[in-house]
Amino acid sequence: MKKLSFAKSLASVSLAAVCALGIVGCSEQTSDTPTYTGGVAATVNGVEIPEDKVTQAIQDIRAQMSLTDEDAWGKWLAENDYTPESVREEIVNSYVDQELVKQGADSEGITADSAQVDQYVETMRGHYDSDTAWAEALEAVGMTEDEYRDNISLSLVSQQLQQKVGEGAAEPTDEEVLESAKTYVSSYDGAKKSSHILFEASDEAQAQEVLDKINAGELDFATAAESYSKDTASAAEGGNVGWDRLSNLVTEYTTALADLNKGDVSGLVTSTYGIHIIQCTDVFEAPEELTSLDQLPTEFQDSIRAMLVSSNQSNAYYSWLEEQRNAADIQINDMPEGLPYWVDMANYPKEESSEDSTGVTAVDADGNPIVLDEGAVEGEGAGEQADASAEGEEPVAEGVDEGAEGAEDAAAAAADEAAADAEGAAPAGDGAEQPTEGAAEGIQPAETPAQ
Repeated sequence: MKKLSFAKSLASVSLAAVCALGIVGCSEQTSDTPTYTGGVAATVNGVEIPEDKVTQAIQDIRAQMSLTDEDAWGKWLAENDYTPESVREEIVNSYVDQELVKQGADSEGITADSAQVDQYVETMRGHYDSDTAWAEALEAVGMTEDEYRDNISLSLVSQQLQQKVGEGAAEPTDEEVLESAKTYVSSYDGAKKSSHILFEASDEAQAQEVLDKINAGELDFATAAESYSKDTASAAEGGNVGWDRLSNLVTEYTTALADLNKGDVSGLVTSTYGIHIIQCTDVFEAPEELTSLDQLPTEFQDSIRAMLVSSNQSNAYYSWLEEQRNAADIQINDMPEGLPYWVDMANYPKEESSEDSTGVTAVDADGNPIVLDEGAVEGEGAGEQADASAEGEEPVAEGVDEGAEGAEDAAAAAADEAAADAEGAAPAGDGAEQPTEGAAEGIQPAETPAQ
């Protein structure tokens, strides 16, 4: 039976990242925070985490997931092997870890640059066509602009702390890179490397003239890119955009590139960036057996090595956070009654699914999901119960560890995104400035600062 992470169900990031990235209002409790039950959920080295702050975070997540209806909420909890108690536990632990990060950053003298915070907020505000639209976007994720700034500050501080903690992480060896490359080599098969010449949309006549000269052998492609391309970054390298598997290329570009063999030149290709002339400069054919890094293009080697570096740094951060947890004075109080997200899980038995056809899911006296043997349900061997299994989680790439138990929900955004990017695919590399996709319109203020 598969358990869907409360965090992944929302944004494929950890609960601490949900807080740090502003997906829900996880900043300090303010006078605007509703009063639910009052009291203290936990203390971390004497710092109190209010119960109402935890409750509001859960309520915000419910709103984000359109689960404000009690019946819908109860069904979702049952389907994903959750209870109100376990949801509270995850959120409380995320706040505990968040507080440990704050305290660790203070001890290291790490602070957020206010100018950087201002720049990031202004950039995000620029995605909206009015102050009203910006305010509505903030309201949609349950926070004020001041709270959003606090979340950005915490994210920046967390990134700096991770970098400092990860400074001593071991560099991957060539042997480790090779072992990871064996995992990815098949997904690189058929990858294409390309160059392009970019013209303004209004320069079709000039683009056609240049294309005709290239096809006639009168003009070298790389020379033409250096002379005519509006993409100055790639023009300096003869138009080189890199490998399609390592770049986020616009659809029109990838569609045209797919029809090209090595050495072929496209016709005029129009995208939101303008008019492209594309040349396929290389095609990678994966070897049946990878025995040496020399069998891979250097760009693929660099991408895998960078992923392993990030993984090692993340693991160092997880270990540091677990050490902080073990050394801290942490008191977590019992869950109070009367919480708005509480439901009686006895009313929401989990139905048998195709993923778990060996038994029927029910709940125990505490509302925790359990799996009953089919024979017990039919009266044969009644009373024999098996605990729900967590098997079925989608695999992450080799070398990406979810971290120490108790700290996985405190992963920073970089680690979670690395794991998410690696699921079922080759590690992503840095894409070229052009012709990669631009910023998405209507982007929510939950986006994280560039890492």
